[in-house]
Amino acid sequence: MTAIETKQLRKEYGTKTAVDDLTLEVEPGEVFGFLGPNGAGKTTSIKMLLNLVTPTSGNGRLLGQPLGDNEIRGKIGYLPEHFRFHTWLKAWEFLDFHGKMFRMEKSQRQDVIPKLLDLVGLKESTYAKLGTFSKGMTQRIGLAQALMNDPKLVFLDEPTSGLDPLGRKLVRDIIDGLRNEGTAVFLNSHLLSEIEQTCDRVAFIRSGVVLETNSMATLNQERLRVVLRVAKPSAELANDLASLGDYISADVDAPFNCETGQIIFHVDCEENIGSVARHLVENGHSIYELKPQRITLEERFLDVIQGEEE
Repeated sequence: MTAIETKQLRKEYGTKTAVDDLTLEVEPGEVFGFLGPNGAGKTTSIKMLLNLVTPTSGNGRLLGQPLGDNEIRGKIGYLPEHFRFHTWLKAWEFLDFHGKMFRMEKSQRQDVIPKLLDLVGLKESTYAKLGTFSKGMTQRIGLAQALMNDPKLVFLDEPTSGLDPLGRKLVRDIIDGLRNEGTAVFLNSHLLSEIEQTCDRVAFIRSGVVLETNSMATLNQERLRVVLRVAKPSAELANDLASLGDYISADVDAPFNCETGQIIFHVDCEENIGSVARHLVENGHSIYELKPQRITLEERFLDVIQGEEE
């Protein structure tokens, strides 16, 4: 049973198409990143999955049941990007209210609430009103309410916005805990560094269409950027490197710097770096620096999105 399965979900608002073709799968216990520029259809996609808006066409299933199934909705947690919580409620009252909406027994609520407040670092604010909370504290109480019903699937829309580095670390730890418990997490965030540290797989979406879905392991094994610096640079070095088509995956994409002797190129795998190094030494180049760098998720995101624009 997949946690999320959609096929050609589409949402139109009059003549405007917000989501064109949403097709994806998310497995139980998987942390899935949903990435795209502003206006790409990310929030509309989440609202369709949560049955907050009705798809124009297509179909989907959550935890094995059709979208909107009431029993399944009780097994889902959701932290929206823009929330308006009850400022007059105390922290424990707010969570108790959400527990009642999930039809949780009083004894169960009394057991869960202190644990959740401790989990999100708000134990000392149990009796404080939400109106006195900072943005970061409000974000964390929102995360607590998304976990109130011990969900099997959690949607987090920008969960780390407004959080400091310690708060973001706390959220990452909570997500890791959910993964270990077999809970699927559908994560939308503009902080790609957070996605990179947290997610198992990511999907790139633009204009409501999923352009690419990849595991982070696969992305980490893709091309390496290599920074090279030699002792006595020559104008012919760049051409010499570009001729190594078996080892260098693309033409040299940075101009040769005659002052520093630095040039940047890409390889498909780490093994090719040794072949390039041997070639340089055999041709009389003294290597001062040969440093591989992983392509970041942000760079991959820009490649995919800008490539689609072109």
